[in-house]
Amino acid sequence: MTLVGVISDTHGRLDRQAYEALADCDHIIHAGDICNPGILRELQTLAPVTAVLGNNDFDEYGESVGRYAHPNIDGVKFLVAHYPRDVRISAFGSGALAPGDPIPDICVHGHTHVPKLEYGKEARPAQFVLCPGSASYPRGGNQRTIAKIEIENSLVKNIRIETLSGTVLMSVGDLS
Repeated sequence: MTLVGVISDTHGRLDRQAYEALADCDHIIHAGDICNPGILRELQTLAPVTAVLGNNDFDEYGESVGRYAHPNIDGVKFLVAHYPRDVRISAFGSGALAPGDPIPDICVHGHTHVPKLEYGKEARPAQFVLCPGSASYPRGGNQRTIAKIEIENSLVKNIRIETLSGTVLMSVGDLS
């Protein structure tokens, strides 16, 4: 099994609790508003990192961090962008996908600082749309959160959004 950690909107702050919450992950996705290159270096001590630029980020991260990312992690296709509108795929396509690009299994975004997990018809044509909330500055009365995705045999087995102390807020499980 592969465990993917998803974090967003750190805004220059990756405290010990956020770092430790991702320590068991095999891959980490940062959905933007990183605001400090040192955060990506810290996360890379835990696992490989895929990151995108947020509205508060600049080109200080090098060519490996752009507006969109399309990682394939153990057979599961992701689309990662900071803005929710960039991961929404309509009949007219998406700015984050070129014609002929495969439809992602999971679309990940940040920006709102509010955790959200959509699946089924709300997520179509993807299987899931995920916002992990904010690991540093939550909004809407939420706690600081991250998300974790379990992948096994190229299938999403579980997605959960949890507080930095490990309390599960939202979960979709047993997806085989």
